[in-house]
Amino acid sequence: MNGVPAPAGRGLTDAEVRDRVAAGRANDVPRRSSRSVPEIVRANVLTRFNALIGSLLVLVLIFGQWQDGLFGLVIVANSAIGVVQELRAKRTLDRLAVIGETPVRVRRDGAVREVAQQDVVLDDLVVLGSGDRIVVDGDVVSSDGLEVDESLLTGEADAVRKAAGAHVRSGSFVVAGGGAFTAAKVGRDAYAARLVEEASRFSLARSELMTGINAFLKYVTWLIVPAAVLLFVSQFSAARSASEAVVGAVAGVVTMIPEGLVLMTSIAFAVGVVRLGRRRCLVQELPAIEGLARVDVLCVDKTGTLTEPGMDLADVVVLRGDLPAREALAALAASDPDPNATMRAVLDGLPAPAEPWEATGTVPFSSARKWSGAAFGGRGCWVLGAADVLLGPGDPSRRRASELGAGGLRVLALARVPDGSFGDPDRLDVAATAEPAALAVLRQRLRPEAAPTLRYFAGQGVAVKVISGDDPVSVGAIARALGLDGAEHPVDARTLPGDPAAMAGVLDGNSVFGRVGPRQKQAMVRALQSRGHTVAMTGDGVNDVLALKDADLGVAMGSGSGATRAVAQVVLLDDAFATLPHVVGEGRRVLGNIERVANLFLTKTVYSIILVVLVGLAHVRFPFLPRHLTLISSLTIGVPAFFLALAPNAERARPGFVPRVLRFAVPAGIACGGATFAGYYLATERPSGGFTDESTTASLALFVLTLWVLVLIARPWNWWRLGLVAAMGAAFAIVLGVPPLRRFFALRTGDTRNDAVALAIAVAAAALLTVVLRYVPALTARLGRGKA
Repeated sequence: MNGVPAPAGRGLTDAEVRDRVAAGRANDVPRRSSRSVPEIVRANVLTRFNALIGSLLVLVLIFGQWQDGLFGLVIVANSAIGVVQELRAKRTLDRLAVIGETPVRVRRDGAVREVAQQDVVLDDLVVLGSGDRIVVDGDVVSSDGLEVDESLLTGEADAVRKAAGAHVRSGSFVVAGGGAFTAAKVGRDAYAARLVEEASRFSLARSELMTGINAFLKYVTWLIVPAAVLLFVSQFSAARSASEAVVGAVAGVVTMIPEGLVLMTSIAFAVGVVRLGRRRCLVQELPAIEGLARVDVLCVDKTGTLTEPGMDLADVVVLRGDLPAREALAALAASDPDPNATMRAVLDGLPAPAEPWEATGTVPFSSARKWSGAAFGGRGCWVLGAADVLLGPGDPSRRRASELGAGGLRVLALARVPDGSFGDPDRLDVAATAEPAALAVLRQRLRPEAAPTLRYFAGQGVAVKVISGDDPVSVGAIARALGLDGAEHPVDARTLPGDPAAMAGVLDGNSVFGRVGPRQKQAMVRALQSRGHTVAMTGDGVNDVLALKDADLGVAMGSGSGATRAVAQVVLLDDAFATLPHVVGEGRRVLGNIERVANLFLTKTVYSIILVVLVGLAHVRFPFLPRHLTLISSLTIGVPAFFLALAPNAERARPGFVPRVLRFAVPAGIACGGATFAGYYLATERPSGGFTDESTTASLALFVLTLWVLVLIARPWNWWRLGLVAAMGAAFAIVLGVPPLRRFFALRTGDTRNDAVALAIAVAAAALLTVVLRYVPALTARLGRGKA
């Protein structure tokens, strides 16, 4: 296989591989992208709310009528919908994970093959090249300048040289050179697998949204216990029989449970995963969808993000006619066992030397050094790298390189260095010893979707920072061509201050940075985060891994190195930078819609608690049967929440999810609970047709108020949202107007006087609630600013 190192040894035979697979010695590790089917079923069925609702259902079936047990269907619905949606997301994720996995090169029967990561077996001879992720543990058998970054395991960012006999561990990745190692530990025995098997699984956790919802559920659980005790005690003293007391108490407790909130959140996330999967976007962790919606700074690497991975050799500017510059450049490219995009462009653009140059020693490219080189016996030592690194400040060739780079071209310098210079390449001062021979001018391919994508982020208030290892002038020219604001004054990252606070100030004021090293990229991400920014980082090369790992959200290109894909939360499998706006849109849809859904469910919980407290203090019978609240909750919360959770929503994400929901749900719940109890209490003071008439009066008041809450939550209004509200109102009217349905739900419309009084109270409460929600928060904020 062209471009693959050829390690010594033939590797395993096919028969030996089959024997090891049969013996269970393959690299079988759980996929990061999804949990197993039993875990999905268990997580959606065995919940504390299902257990609580199931217990209450048993009480109703024992002491009441089966119609009052309709709320038990929520157990089946929640569990079934949750399982189906997550299984659907699992299939999408697993399929994309297989597509997005980096294959591993192994040597078997004397030939190098690409196999899936899980097909690596014990004693396999694994071939390594720059950018490769090491997926199993083993011992190096051959090294060609092999350097490995173990920062993901040890936290140390310095590359470690690996000679023959050295040990390599899974979870590290190659930053320079190549070689091969023998797999000594595979599957769950490998070092990284033991560390991350549990921590890196597909999860709904670790997000502001889920943290807020869990906080709501915790508070609700604390409130349910004393409220339920109060309700049971009051009902046994107010009801005519034990059966009535139990049914009334169950009705109150069931309403307090926000049983659909977690379900709707899970569905919204899962549907987002499926939608993005159709765009060839692999979301390796669910909170990544939420994360990009909150991002206000997007750091992008030029190569692979703004430009396509491939390049074309535009010209070779010979600086000294007495040096064989073109032959040396072609020989350097041919000597690289694992050529990167630059070397592939040179290979394609120059013919091989008439007489082959035999490399006697090589120095692989490193992002820290920014050059690579090779020694060719009597033909000398040659290096190729960044012009401003290989050429001295006063060299006229450096000025020529800057002029070419200002037009958006990538310019590399070819130079000859004294023989024996490669003894310790990291200490070599190439600029002081190099003899400039030529400039290799490369034309980069701009991504057609880059400019409109940058315009989208500018319009959404997301600051884009181009962070590249290339020459800042060249990077700035490309950014200007794409219309990026602030590209007129690119910054050389070597001049950035080391202090994080000072660095953050420079980052806030500029958009384009060149000559950025791997550790400096990481420092820049941390500096932006220190200013309170939520930072996303895109990249495709090993020099981006540290920054991707530390960013709030890492986005890797599908054609990038295995290391970048391993640490990123989102992988763009088809390298489409234009997919990012769709990821942002999905995140905003999830966050905005779940906030609406949370408002609905928490409003129900608050008004239930208010009703329970007032009923307990007044020592009256609870105003509803469970079937009344099942009807009202279904029409004003359950059905609307399903549509609202999946609807389009382009609202920008804002911090403060929990306070915002509470500012709506608490006054809305107080208005619903207080007005409903007032209408019911007045009805009990003028008894006419007994409990059925009184509960019908309470049901009318509560439905009108909760329908108005739905109207407020559905803003900004459009045809389908208003149509949804109208459909729910029509459904309630049909129940009241059709005698069999009315009898089924134990409703009666005979007491016009009480119903009119209750409706009047509900309308007044709705008007007051609208005023409170409209003006009180603004007034509070104004008073707060005045005190400040």
